[in-house]
Amino acid sequence: MVLQAIAFYLLAATTLVAGLAVISARNPVHSVLFLITAFFSAAGLFVLLGAEFLAMILVVVYVGAVAVLFLFVVMMLDVDFVALRQGFARYLPIGALVAGVLTVEMVVVAIKVATQGAAGKSTGPAAPYAGVTNIEAIGRVLYTDYVYFFQTAGLVLLVAMIGAIVLTLKHRESVKRQDIGAQVARTPAAGMRIVSIRSGEGLDE
Repeated sequence: MVLQAIAFYLLAATTLVAGLAVISARNPVHSVLFLITAFFSAAGLFVLLGAEFLAMILVVVYVGAVAVLFLFVVMMLDVDFVALRQGFARYLPIGALVAGVLTVEMVVVAIKVATQGAAGKSTGPAAPYAGVTNIEAIGRVLYTDYVYFFQTAGLVLLVAMIGAIVLTLKHRESVKRQDIGAQVARTPAAGMRIVSIRSGEGLDE
């Protein structure tokens, strides 16, 4: 029990420090690396709670796909960090407004939880399906109660992946690209030319 408490506080502190480093790091690549660290720490917290499936999904999906996708996009994009820092003062009032709204919301939630007392606190995680495993309970919730939200989240990730590919796609004049429409519309007359070559002479082109 003592080891579990030590592991919880260690993973929780790592998650908080990594989360603060994500928004405070000047280099976007470092921010993504700190984000991966936060995901791993959160996965460890899920393991301590007995939700091994959520921990595996967090590592496989978010670390193995989303965070790595962000990392590749940030490293492949030609980001001008000097120009990015120059526009910081321009968007500072909007950022301060959003941060203020989020801070007020968190304070209101904290006050509400504190004023409810022990009556508003649950003794443990809710178990809507008794007598089933963790994975089966999650599957029933995802694919029955929240199936449309689950599909919407998948569509959002698909759009994000397509957007990342479009952002990293650069057309260069010196690089030959395949034109599927021109290939399909090509006729035998346009794709082939018959040349009569005399005996003993070559073809100059």
